[in-house]
Amino acid sequence: MVCKNTSTDRSRRVCRAYTLVELMMAVALSLLTATAMASLCYFTSRSFAGMTNYSDMAMLSRMALDRMSRDIHANSKVTAYTTNSLTLQDGSSNTTQFVWDKNAQTLLCVKGAKTNIYLMQCDSLQFWIYQHTPQSNQLDCCIPATVTNARLVQATWTCSRQVRSQKVCTESVLSTKFALRNN
Repeated sequence: MVCKNTSTDRSRRVCRAYTLVELMMAVALSLLTATAMASLCYFTSRSFAGMTNYSDMAMLSRMALDRMSRDIHANSKVTAYTTNSLTLQDGSSNTTQFVWDKNAQTLLCVKGAKTNIYLMQCDSLQFWIYQHTPQSNQLDCCIPATVTNARLVQATWTCSRQVRSQKVCTESVLSTKFALRNN
């Protein structure tokens, strides 16, 4: 019996390596995959930042709404009114004033000598006053009022923030009506 060693045959051994074309294709596919992943991460992080800002602004608006509701319900009459400020008075002649500062973009509540910031980054805010007399066959049941016969106060505002150096509206228009306390 004759034994041959076939593993030492140099003529059959083949040298295997990547060609330049194969290497260029691998690099191109890797760059394409990396670019797709980077753009996916960028847009995902931008979406998460927008959702976080939206929920934060909604929470702050709800808190301002709750505080305003408490303060307005505690008063019995309107003593002064413009579209960006409102002054109310309770039964003990204490005044509460809501003022929107356009330059600072804040809604301030002034009670006596104490000033509280209710909203920040507030782009627009308007007040309206109404009577509490219902109208028949109308969608809006309130009649516009003067300072002497106002029983209902409406506040409407919008807020926005910078998201990655771009100003975006992260809170929709919030509008609500508050009834004054009856004496």
